[in-house]
Amino acid sequence: MKYIIILGDGMADLPIESLGNKTPMQVAHTPYLDLLALKGQNGLLDTIPEGFSPGSEIANLSVLGYDIPTVYEGRGVLEAASMGVDILPGEMAMRCNLVCIEGDLLKNHSAGHISTPEATELIHFLNDRLGNDTFSFHPGVSYRHLLKMKNGNKNIYCTPPHDVPEKPFVPLLIKPLVEESLSTAKALNELILSSQEILRDHPINKKRISAGKDPANSIWPWSPGYRPQMNRLAQMYPINSGAVISAVDLIRGIGVYAGLDIINVEGATGLYDTNYEGKAQAALNALKTRDFVYLHIEASDEAGHEGDIPLKIKTIEYLDQRIMKTIYEETEKMEETVVIAVLPDHPTPCEVRTHTRDAVPFLLYHKGIIPDSVTTYDETAAKNGCFGLLHGKEFIDKFFSIQ
Repeated sequence: MKYIIILGDGMADLPIESLGNKTPMQVAHTPYLDLLALKGQNGLLDTIPEGFSPGSEIANLSVLGYDIPTVYEGRGVLEAASMGVDILPGEMAMRCNLVCIEGDLLKNHSAGHISTPEATELIHFLNDRLGNDTFSFHPGVSYRHLLKMKNGNKNIYCTPPHDVPEKPFVPLLIKPLVEESLSTAKALNELILSSQEILRDHPINKKRISAGKDPANSIWPWSPGYRPQMNRLAQMYPINSGAVISAVDLIRGIGVYAGLDIINVEGATGLYDTNYEGKAQAALNALKTRDFVYLHIEASDEAGHEGDIPLKIKTIEYLDQRIMKTIYEETEKMEETVVIAVLPDHPTPCEVRTHTRDAVPFLLYHKGIIPDSVTTYDETAAKNGCFGLLHGKEFIDKFFSIQ
């Protein structure tokens, strides 16, 4: 038996008036997703446990069956694993966005989706100017980077920048949650303001502004934590080997701690222009030699954060026609049965432009499965699926129980 999860990050949404009170998933032309829903079994999954915010790190760990209160140590440490950056005893890691500040507002969380070469130069520049015995900057992909702090206290409140587009940034600066973290919050806020001073006139930002692009004129550190303790998936479920395919360091880092091989795909960007065909073929190739593949597609989440309804519809259609078509047709030809699951990790509604904690629709399909009554794949239809509403690890328990 082989297993593949295809995760459309942020694909779920809320009804939108301009779409006739339908969601982008309901409006999008998705013949292959609908076919698998028709031939398979469906349900809803609550991926966010009480007390946790609906971040991708929480949701993806939940989809993979991890107990969040036990293993969660922040987003930064997971991304560090993907980047090959060790988190040593006494070190705290944080996701470090390059963001665009316009006046007093945090205009966007991605510095206008800055390119990786531009961002890498800026991160090295920041490390040269602001790095010291306490802080070090490490480049990632596009706007997503890593900040390490020695002897930092993780008991601080940090606002995820994608939650607050067009909001004044000063009230959103880091706040201590306990007296012991006062110095950590103060040092990080000083670092943010110092970054704005030195990035303002950097040649890359001058060039971006002259080209009509948003500058990367501030850092925004968030999601602090220490090195996590996680079991490998093979210790938890009946698989011997697995792989993760994603353009996002967070997901790749989860894969590292989960004991999955990281498969790189040329042209995988995390945006709507990602190499869908390359990812689909990489997943099929991985299934030939591994028991499990986690195929992550980021594009719909980014479209949701941008509030771009037509783009979100397009990304869902791309997933259907450029991923699902190939995966379905090719796995049907395989001698060994392949169990296919499709789901988002969380909704990223276009009219909210951030993650919500609503349950997400999922489908399970394999040759010989007895279908339920659902005929289309979307947030409303899945409510009538045979699984009803599942919580956390209940989804993957059922997924891997198919033998």
